[in-house]
Amino acid sequence: MFAIIKTGGKQYRVAPGDELKCEKMKGAVGDAVIFEQVMFTSHGEDTKVGRPFLEDSKVLGRITHQGRNRKLTVMKYKKRKGYRRKRGHRQPFTLVKIENIEA
Repeated sequence: MFAIIKTGGKQYRVAPGDELKCEKMKGAVGDAVIFEQVMFTSHGEDTKVGRPFLEDSKVLGRITHQGRNRKLTVMKYKKRKGYRRKRGHRQPFTLVKIENIEA
């Protein structure tokens, strides 16, 4: 059984037991999370496709970690002008353990 959900402007394929690394969400470690924007569910031969979302489906998960990704270096450079900029960026994320899919 798996589902396709939408969160943080992105779509993810999830199954019970998976760990999902998604955009930062509100909540502390151990809090329950409900994803209600379910686009597709499949359980063997039984599939349901939403237009755009399924009304009676949701995915349940639990926050396991709140953190920040490794640093990305962003460089700007213009030749022969003496213009150089170096910036770093660390994107925050939330790690969610998928517990159940209710379809």
